[in-house]
Amino acid sequence: KIVLFFGFIRDYKGLDLLIKAFAHKKIRQLGIKLLVAGEFYENAEIYHSLAEELGVLDSIIWHTEFIPNAKVREYFCAANLVAQPYRSATQSGVTQVAYHFEKPMLVTKVGGLPEMVPHLKAGYVVAPVVLEIVDAIVHFFEEEKGDEFKAFLQNEKKRFSWQVLVQALLNPTKN
Repeated sequence: KIVLFFGFIRDYKGLDLLIKAFAHKKIRQLGIKLLVAGEFYENAEIYHSLAEELGVLDSIIWHTEFIPNAKVREYFCAANLVAQPYRSATQSGVTQVAYHFEKPMLVTKVGGLPEMVPHLKAGYVVAPVVLEIVDAIVHFFEEEKGDEFKAFLQNEKKRFSWQVLVQALLNPTKN
């Protein structure tokens, strides 16, 4: 049971919200791990101290270095759910990578993320609030939603294929 936080670690991406969510009793009882994979663009000590203060260091796997393209697959294949608990955003490349690997997502209601992740079809769209994040993670694992979401993701990801993009460019009047 692994939730992946992937990419550059910046304040607006809400890793602290996810760490706080992992301190919640419901998540602790389910034995879920948080895999943090990406480079820090903020002071790493802030996040490590928060995890230590909340007693969740044992629930977090830190891989906080640059992730080369050849290794991206390993992180996404290890995950059950990809979390993007952003405080602000326009879009995120992580969403497209999650679609590629057919991984359900938890995103927040910021920027264009809700448009890319239909709620309860490709994952969860919640407010950037700890308890809403907790509820979505718990629901995903308790209700075993992975296969259901994956079926939608397999079909939905076709919208983002090169073939569809090329067709849209060649036939702009059909869109």
